[in-house]
Amino acid sequence: MRKIIITTESGADLPKEVTERYSIKVVPMHIIMGGEDYLDGSLPVQSIFDYYDKTKKIPSTTATNVHEYMEFFKGIKANYPGCVIIHIGYTSKASSSFQNAMVAAQDLDDIFLIDALNVTGGLVVVVIYAAQLLEKEPAMEPERLVEKIQPVISKTKLAFVPGSLEFLKAGGRVSNLAYLGGALLKIKPCIELIDGKLVSTRKYRGKMSVVTEKLLHDYFHQYNIDKDCLYFIYSIGLDEEIMKKVTDIAKEYGYRNIQWLLAGAMISTHAGPGGFGVAGIERE
Repeated sequence: MRKIIITTESGADLPKEVTERYSIKVVPMHIIMGGEDYLDGSLPVQSIFDYYDKTKKIPSTTATNVHEYMEFFKGIKANYPGCVIIHIGYTSKASSSFQNAMVAAQDLDDIFLIDALNVTGGLVVVVIYAAQLLEKEPAMEPERLVEKIQPVISKTKLAFVPGSLEFLKAGGRVSNLAYLGGALLKIKPCIELIDGKLVSTRKYRGKMSVVTEKLLHDYFHQYNIDKDCLYFIYSIGLDEEIMKKVTDIAKEYGYRNIQWLLAGAMISTHAGPGGFGVAGIERE
């Protein structure tokens, strides 16, 4: 029986206890801040917001490069001779990371690459789904595991609202006019992953406490999400009362297994402080 190792990028925001339980290997992406290149996960997320408060500049992010992937994959092969790697990657529509992984894997054997077409909690959904399948059936052939993972990708639904329009504006992700109008009217965009792309699908007006509730109701009405698979994503700064309220709402809809994920540096750099998201697998 060949040992299967599941890998992914730091942009998945996998909790440490999950990576340890399922022996998932995570390769870091990069945060560029103040002229310094940091590996995602090597610095506190709060330092990104502190840097912005002091400089009004947003750190930038870069993908894991080809050389880093080669060293990452070769290191796993050295530690687990004869193993098979199944890499579940950050959406190729928003980063070059997956393409770099493909280039790195060209001269290596027994590596399967899966584009999850998702980020953060959406990527977590796919990775944990794969890990649980493997835990239940450790003797499963890698080809069969890949076949089981693929259909879940299109069923994985992620929606989130950023906590700060000012953060988006500073990063050049909205125009000054759109920012001014949104700030005055207290409008926040809902961002969804559609075919791997980040798309603004609707706008909400009001305080974050109101917006998060609207987002959750819309999400549950739009998607028939598996009751055993629901993940909430938050970035530092989201009010604890909001977290409690959305948890209660999810329970009212019949969800009992609710997992909270803290957005790491990669995602927080784009979404800013106080953001909220929801992810799960849509049932047939």
